[in-house]
Amino acid sequence: MDLPYYHGPLTKLDCETLLLKEGVDGNFLLRDSESMPGVLCLCVSFKNLVYTYRIFREKHGYYQIETVKGAQKQIFPNLKELISKFEKPDQGLVVHLIKPIKRTSPYMRWRRLKLDLEAFMNSNDYTDVLP
Repeated sequence: MDLPYYHGPLTKLDCETLLLKEGVDGNFLLRDSESMPGVLCLCVSFKNLVYTYRIFREKHGYYQIETVKGAQKQIFPNLKELISKFEKPDQGLVVHLIKPIKRTSPYMRWRRLKLDLEAFMNSNDYTDVLP
C-alpha cells in the first residue's frame, strides 16, 4: 500500500499522539486495526478527540467504510477514492478530512520488530545453551 498517510501497525496511543499534536481538526491517517486483523482504521482528529472508522476489504479489492450507524453502505474501488470522498464536508464523518499526517518511516515496522524481539527475549521458552 503506497499511501503516505498509511502508518501500518501504529498503536492507538501513538495514533492519538500524532493526530492531536497540532490541535487541528481534520488531521487524519490510516493504520492497521489492533483488534481486527485485516481491517484498516481511518482516524480523524476533532475537538481534541480521535474518531476511528473501520474500513473493511470487500470482494474483488473493493473497500467499505463504517461511518454512522444506519448509514447506507458505501463501497470504493480503492483507498484513494475513499479518502477523496471524505475530504468533502458532510459525507458522514464527524469532520471532513483536511490534513493527512504522513508517516516518517516505512510503516513503523521497526517498532513492531523491536516489540516482537523483546517478547521473544522475555519469554520462558528462551534457553541458555552451554558450550
